[in-house]
Amino acid sequence: MSVIIHDDILTAAKMSESELKLEIAILLFKEKKLSTGKARQLAGMNLLEFRGELAKRGICVNYDVEYFQEYLKNLRKFGQL
Repeated sequence: MSVIIHDDILTAAKMSESELKLEIAILLFKEKKLSTGKARQLAGMNLLEFRGELAKRGICVNYDVEYFQEYLKNLRKFGQL
């Protein structure tokens, strides 16, 4: 599915496309509609960048099952588990 947002909306909001995507991703994350992984994907950021943005805004990161499984996978990959 694609969503089209006209340039005049972005202009009125004084936001770029990437800024709007980030705001939507953060809103959906806060409302527990998206996991951290999906929200950062929507925002076009890697996990550290997205978490940094959440931290700047004082938003608590809830560690979900998806994150925990990814974390364990990375620990195994790097021989730390």
